[in-house]
Amino acid sequence: MIVENIYRYMQNGEKAKNAAKYGAGEVAWPIIASTATTLAAFSPLAVWPGIVGEFMKYFPLTLILVLSSSLIVALVINPVLASYFMKVDERAATQKGRGRRMRTTLITAAVMMALGVLIGLLGGITWFFNLMVIFTLITLVYFFLLRPASFFFQDRVLPWLEQKYRGTIRFSLRWGKTMMAGTVGLLFLSLVLTVVSPPAIEFFPSADPLYVNAFVELPLGSDIEATNEATRNLEQSILEMLEPYDAIVESVLTQIGENTSDPNAPPEPGFTPNKARITVSFVPFRNRGGVSTTKVMEEIRQTVKGVPGVKVTVDKNADGPATGKPINLEISGEDLDRLIPLGDEVINYINAQGIPGIEELSADVKIGVPELLVKIDREAARRYGLSTFQIASALRTSVYGKEISKYKLGEEEYPIFLRLDEEDRNQVESLLNQRITFRDPATGRITQVPISTVASVEYTSTYSSIKRKDLDRVITISSNVLDGYTGNEIIPQIDAAMAAYDLPRGFTYEFTGEQQQQQEDIGFLLGAFVFALFLIFIIIVAQFNSISSPFIILTSVILSTIGVLLGYFFFGGTFSVVFTGVGIISLAGVVVNNAIVLIDYTTLLMKKEVDRQGLEKISDLSLEEIREAIIEGGATRLRPVLLTAITTVLGLIPLAIGFNFDFFSFVATWDGKYFLGGDNTAVWGPMALTVIYGLVFATFLTLVVVPVMMWLIYKTRRSIKRIYRKLSGAEASEDVYLDPNATGADSDLDTDPRPLPA
Repeated sequence: MIVENIYRYMQNGEKAKNAAKYGAGEVAWPIIASTATTLAAFSPLAVWPGIVGEFMKYFPLTLILVLSSSLIVALVINPVLASYFMKVDERAATQKGRGRRMRTTLITAAVMMALGVLIGLLGGITWFFNLMVIFTLITLVYFFLLRPASFFFQDRVLPWLEQKYRGTIRFSLRWGKTMMAGTVGLLFLSLVLTVVSPPAIEFFPSADPLYVNAFVELPLGSDIEATNEATRNLEQSILEMLEPYDAIVESVLTQIGENTSDPNAPPEPGFTPNKARITVSFVPFRNRGGVSTTKVMEEIRQTVKGVPGVKVTVDKNADGPATGKPINLEISGEDLDRLIPLGDEVINYINAQGIPGIEELSADVKIGVPELLVKIDREAARRYGLSTFQIASALRTSVYGKEISKYKLGEEEYPIFLRLDEEDRNQVESLLNQRITFRDPATGRITQVPISTVASVEYTSTYSSIKRKDLDRVITISSNVLDGYTGNEIIPQIDAAMAAYDLPRGFTYEFTGEQQQQQEDIGFLLGAFVFALFLIFIIIVAQFNSISSPFIILTSVILSTIGVLLGYFFFGGTFSVVFTGVGIISLAGVVVNNAIVLIDYTTLLMKKEVDRQGLEKISDLSLEEIREAIIEGGATRLRPVLLTAITTVLGLIPLAIGFNFDFFSFVATWDGKYFLGGDNTAVWGPMALTVIYGLVFATFLTLVVVPVMMWLIYKTRRSIKRIYRKLSGAEASEDVYLDPNATGADSDLDTDPRPLPA
């Protein structure tokens, strides 16, 4: 914006150094204030709590550092560079001048091509030749196409836009109250449309899977060989299903017994012989040829569905921070014997409701885990001089092993474990027949006593685990959601079903996991938005020393959400709690910048008119003079406001649609590896779309509604003053004039505040 203002001074005939000095000085404080408001908008996000905050904090921190650096560049470096290198490019007045420019351009293009041939082709540096070809084409395109187009835009399009804008703003000021009522009505309409046809809401955006996990679970106590056999059959079925997708499948990995837990769920350490995991990895997005891996994941779900005696759940890789399952229902109570079967009863009850989108509900606590109890005869152990610790230690060493020494090889040390042979440690008789060797404290002699002499075994079952939360025992029922559904659609249906379920006395339920994290982050984002508005308000008050200007600017920020709501209503898309919320906060910073620059320049024009007439303050100007200042200020700032909006929108479009282009590969081999979409677009796309929707509508707000609000505020002040003078009896000594542009819309007889001539 500083460069644009300097260029405007140079167009008006100022020398480069004076233009740089006047142009930078004129908008320095507005630029500082607008940058400060943008920093204020993002600063609350830097203290985002929780795991999502740890994931997202780099975004606001990066923006804060970049914006702070860009402010120094804009105020110090850009004016210096503009004074030395920038000039107004005008058409040559004579045929000779035009010919000289053309010859210069052609010679430059020829020199670059010659360098490309000499260094690139003859020197064997292909990428340098390609780069020179690109520079040559850009030079020719600029001179013969872009430069004439820029002249046409400056000479024809921009004056036409300013003329039409002046007419539009005059019409808008004439019908100011109607414009404001229509804008407020549009806000309520957008809210009603959002309620009537709400967009799909998700906590965190979801991209196509990079890999898919099929979690296989057999009944507790199943032998690992049985798990291996069932998993082998499932693996074969999956491989047959994947045959049409060989081009996009990178690998299929199967794990049995260890490392089989869900990465999106709490870790489950230890050995799990009844569980397995089949992982299908896909090639990167650009190599998939448009094939959706989400569709492949759904086919895998159908393939592994309904296998007798085997429970299989299919899930994709996590797209962001681990927040738990989209469906996560916790039932808590103190009576564990009633809590465990209650979990199964609730699962059966919810399944009976026929709620679509639920993959498979499962509880995290299971009953029937096989357990071998070793009962020690304490009287017999005391007679032999054995302690319960010695017996337990011997059994633990036999089964799990015990480190007895280390083996050093070079700089590396390896532990040496003592453990029973595999065949013996899997036989209960062998475990009980082993002898415990110890020194009898009574006689001092070495004694050996078989464990079976002092202990017996009993086969029973128990729970897989016991979990507590806030001192209450808790069981968690969770599930993934199927493609095309979101947790926000399913949770209200489950909640309504649970409200009609008769829970036993002493038991309660709540939704946690992703839903709990979502509610916490929604609360934080709303608080961050309000706090950002407060900081912006303080900065604008310090900038303008006024209440009306901050009120106008913050109103435009709130009204800019109309564009966001209407954009999602008309163009569709999924509303992401995290990234759409961040996009709305980002939008506030951009909208504030344009509004500050527009209001500041309009106020500057009013002050110049006050100084020209020798008045004391802006309120001494007539309404007609204020109206003309508002129109002229908007027309002058039309170009920077449009440039800011257009460049921001164009810069976000590649992120919104997933435009991918490898420039280095293009220079080296003429292959830009172009494709649309990708994982980054799926994640960051909602934020880009939010800013685009809001900024398009906010441009209308800045150019039309903000001047209308300024005009209405000045008119309201005059009306209040007129009423005050009427009540104080001072109106008889004042002149009355008719607004020459009034046509009856928002016109009235206004009192001229200027003092009568002596």
